[in-house]
Amino acid sequence: MYKGLASVVLTYVAHYGMVKMYSALCVPEGFAGFFQGFLMTGSPLCQSGVQLISATQVSYSTLITMGLARLVVDCLPTGSKVAP
Repeated sequence: MYKGLASVVLTYVAHYGMVKMYSALCVPEGFAGFFQGFLMTGSPLCQSGVQLISATQVSYSTLITMGLARLVVDCLPTGSKVAP
């Protein structure tokens, strides 16, 4: 249980941190940031940031779905027989 929770927390922290870094460095706020975005979004740092954001979003969604499925399965009665 703790490993699963640690995986969710680690994935979310990586996702959140990368979103904040991307926002600050690649597409900053304001009028000047609009033009800075033209130069920075194609940089290797920003491209890898977008890839990490995408990968952690998929991982986080998968972990949540697996956790919810586990809760549903745990609610099912044990030893039930299914008639063909």
